[in-house]
Amino acid sequence: MKYLKLIRYQNLLLLAFMQLIFRYGFLKFQNIFLSLAEWQYALLVLSTVLIAAAGYVINDIMDQETDNENKPDNSIVGHVISEARAYNIYVGLNIVGVGIGFYLSNVIQKPSFAAIFIVIAATLYLYATSLKQMLIVGNIIVAVLLSVSVLIIGVFDLLPATFDGNQYEMRVMFSLLIDYAVFTFIINFIREIVKDMEDINGDYNQGMSTLPIALGLKRTSKVVFVLGLIAILLLLWYINGNLMVSKLYFAVVYCLLLIVAPLIYFIIKMWSATTKKEFHVLSSVLKFVIFFGILSILIINLNIIYNA
Repeated sequence: MKYLKLIRYQNLLLLAFMQLIFRYGFLKFQNIFLSLAEWQYALLVLSTVLIAAAGYVINDIMDQETDNENKPDNSIVGHVISEARAYNIYVGLNIVGVGIGFYLSNVIQKPSFAAIFIVIAATLYLYATSLKQMLIVGNIIVAVLLSVSVLIIGVFDLLPATFDGNQYEMRVMFSLLIDYAVFTFIINFIREIVKDMEDINGDYNQGMSTLPIALGLKRTSKVVFVLGLIAILLLLWYINGNLMVSKLYFAVVYCLLLIVAPLIYFIIKMWSATTKKEFHVLSSVLKFVIFFGILSILIINLNIIYNA
């Protein structure tokens, strides 16, 4: 169990779930050819999960002092697992994850695509060692990397199967992946700021530069409120312009109840939130939004089939 906690298995399960839903809840419903066989796609998911797990490990290694203050009862590295063993786990996860990525890149005859996995692994290392200490930059990096885990599906499963006769269909599929990548970026970016608010004391004592430290909790709450409100307005615009126009009313109700409503709850509570416990709850609400946001692609597809 200690190793599962080290690699944040709940987050990894969410990541794997997201990639599986996009293929088996979306792409497999379309009349298109996909580049990867079932087991090869499983390897793509495994590679992404392993590299993400390595990112969590190196982050824990570098955050030992901060974690001792922010969450002393949940610190893993240096308490339950030695730093040396954690480094070995980090290296092993990256070697296997990047190695699988190299193999898949050659399978689709795009060996240069192996650089994607190397860049992701390197960025996670830089984030843990330096970028996370830079104002806003660390939040953006984490949000971008989650978005990339959506886009990588199109890069490996759609792009190699695209030719002159199916460019329009593939463009539509890829555009939907981009829409969801933007959604995951926005929500996860907001969530990263909320997590910084939750950890403000330990981060301050370690000399880190985060938005809550720079602006204070009250001002940051107002910034997050505005960002959440923008996210809600964008979602309502998207729902109206795509789902309502297509008369996908079940999907509309789903999105309003399980995505928009929790976001409204989030911004209402964020306006007055001040304690670590409140910020932790609000961070969990955003994880809830991400989960049901991902699941919406399946709901939309089922609604299309039902209407047909």
